[in-house]
Amino acid sequence: MSSTGELRHTALDALHRSLGATMTDFAGWDMPLRYGSERDEHLAVRTKAGLFDLSHMGEITVTGPQAAALLDYALVGNIGGVKPGRARYTMICRADGGILDDLIVYRLGETEYMVVANASNAQVVLDALTERAAGFDAEVRDDRDAYALLAVQGPESPGILKSLTDADLDGLKYYAGLPGTVAGVPALIARTGYTGEDGFELFVKPEHAVELWQALTKAGEGVGLVPCGLSCRDTLRLEAGMPLYGHELTTSLTPFDAGLGRVVKFEKEGDFVGREALREAAARAEQNPPRVLVGLIAEGRRVPRAGYAVVAGGEVIGEVTSGAPSPTLGKPIAIAYVDAAHAAPGTSGVGVDIRGSHEPYEVVALPFYKRQK
Repeated sequence: MSSTGELRHTALDALHRSLGATMTDFAGWDMPLRYGSERDEHLAVRTKAGLFDLSHMGEITVTGPQAAALLDYALVGNIGGVKPGRARYTMICRADGGILDDLIVYRLGETEYMVVANASNAQVVLDALTERAAGFDAEVRDDRDAYALLAVQGPESPGILKSLTDADLDGLKYYAGLPGTVAGVPALIARTGYTGEDGFELFVKPEHAVELWQALTKAGEGVGLVPCGLSCRDTLRLEAGMPLYGHELTTSLTPFDAGLGRVVKFEKEGDFVGREALREAAARAEQNPPRVLVGLIAEGRRVPRAGYAVVAGGEVIGEVTSGAPSPTLGKPIAIAYVDAAHAAPGTSGVGVDIRGSHEPYEVVALPFYKRQK
């Protein structure tokens, strides 16, 4: 939300409206929810390709001789160990271990990093990094207005992008990024995404966003590329078992509570914010496993939603964090935190309380969907 309380608009706002997009308030941004059928957009990404505007994400640049040292102190991951041109999924936690946000950090150069935060937490992350930078020879810069972010996701995305760039896409690994030009537009080309498919995220100047969108649209015409909104992005990430901040991740949970303790690197040198609390959380999780994040597949047609109770034998054993109809599976699915005793795939007698009715669900391991390599 801008300081005047008005919704913020991306550089592609007029284009979305010309395409008939249904717009929605998302973290203070006016964003496309869908252009037509959510199901069609979802299935296009799974089978062909989809084009997303993700310009609401928060880019924060960290530069200087001690940029790596600052990020190693401020975040739970080993950022100093990331090679230039690579990226890492990590988290920023409070001193008590609670998750402030999950992030992707790109190392752009020897002393330059880009931290990408969720739109809803961008200001919180910026404030925390700025505060934690005290005493480090490093600068934290708010670059949210310096970038537009477009994503092309799905099995046809490498071919679409190859037709527009001479960058070495074949050599670009997952969670890596390289500078290049796409349709003549200077871009950071990253092989990252939030859909469970192969794909790319393109960081460009806002003034280049429209021409790049149009070039990608034209290049994808023959292979089924469609514009995609935030609604199908949510069902795609849900099927891929990827956490969403505010649902699977919150300040009341540590990475260990969320089953993502692997992102915490105790072996890195020096102190980092939350180290002591997270060590205690790790020990607790080992002795007395917290609720486990599992997948639930409906036996019926009723759709579970965040906040619904998971039940077994008349007792509440957990809570749904995300739920939706799965276009790929053809059934409603949910991600939920459940007691460890009911977390094993195939556990019988588990249901979701949907408005007083205990609907039967199958417990499965995440993710629901994994693409064929």
